[in-house]
Amino acid sequence: MTHLHVFDMDGTLLHGSACLEISRAAGVFEQNVEIERAWSHGEFSDNAYWEHCLPLWKGLTDAHIDAAFANAPWLDGVESVFADIRSRNEHSVVISQSPKFFVDRFAQWGVNFAFGALVSPGDPDGAEQMITSDDKLAITRQLLAELGLADDKCIVYGDSLSDLALFSTLEHTVAVNAKPVIRELARVSYEGTDLWSAYLAGRALLNECSPN
Repeated sequence: MTHLHVFDMDGTLLHGSACLEISRAAGVFEQNVEIERAWSHGEFSDNAYWEHCLPLWKGLTDAHIDAAFANAPWLDGVESVFADIRSRNEHSVVISQSPKFFVDRFAQWGVNFAFGALVSPGDPDGAEQMITSDDKLAITRQLLAELGLADDKCIVYGDSLSDLALFSTLEHTVAVNAKPVIRELARVSYEGTDLWSAYLAGRALLNECSPN
């Protein structure tokens, strides 16, 4: 019997954010740090964040993106987790508010589906498609329907308010180094640097419902 494993990215699979790693690879790290600071303090809306950030990435190349992905501070065991899911003929999806052109790199690790903001480097007009908390739930529901899976065959891993709708709705949830509101909603919580441990906690939840 198959399952769908749903992962947030920033804060869940990696420390920090993909945008910072992209900016580091592009040589504009300090500028993006200041933008992230202002956004985190509510000085920028989500759209304003992109309006400030995207012009920094003018001239961004595939080589920059590949380097950002390869050198990102991933939690230990990320590749092993996705390899194990694939070896069981199960499905994985990464849904992030970060750029889709970065999230798409998960295909090399065997992830089945990837969703992110449809932004274009250098384009100050911002995102064509933002990924909200409600979007994450809608995407997950759509994938479950396409795969013919019930909600109890889904396990969610997340850490922040962008995961609120998923954690408020679905039964099997694992908070990974999460904010208090997500920890309170989660079935189990993990704090640390080893994603494999969080993944085993998620599998234990699934096994409670389908031990065979």
